[in-house]
Amino acid sequence: MERHEATTTGSTPEQVGLSFLTLAHRLREQVDQHMLATAGLSLSRTKVLQILAGRGALHQAELAALLGQAPRSVTQIVEGLERLDMVARTGDPEDRRRKAVSLTDTGRTALDAAEQAGSNALRQCFGSLEPDQLRTLDTLFTCLGAALAGDRTGSRDQSGAGAESPSRRGHGPR
Repeated sequence: MERHEATTTGSTPEQVGLSFLTLAHRLREQVDQHMLATAGLSLSRTKVLQILAGRGALHQAELAALLGQAPRSVTQIVEGLERLDMVARTGDPEDRRRKAVSLTDTGRTALDAAEQAGSNALRQCFGSLEPDQLRTLDTLFTCLGAALAGDRTGSRDQSGAGAESPSRRGHGPR
């Protein structure tokens, strides 16, 4: 593989991995742009609203931990959502430094629109695949997810034969 080549085609793990990363980045950008144009929300803002819709009011530090982001980054997202009246921040009576963030009715309505826009963008992309191609891709994603989690049961065993893939447990994109 060339040192400075951004994308390649081929069948080595590195080449396939680079192709996958490039494609995943392009897909994320496309979905994000469609959601912004259609619903006015980015993927990152939508994820904040999804967590609040599913878990209820949270302190900003808890929200940052759930998102796997730096607290300052989440503060900026929350401030933007608050300006749009999609979330409300309230002080903690026991610790004035802490703020609880909750979803507003405006935020819930925007979340519904953003999720629909995201689903439409994903359907447009993955809808071009045949049902058996979708099943194969789903199996491959399950194997990759298991490998990332350190569980090799969904990937090739040491003899090189393909192991049976574990079933997916509702881990599709929202």
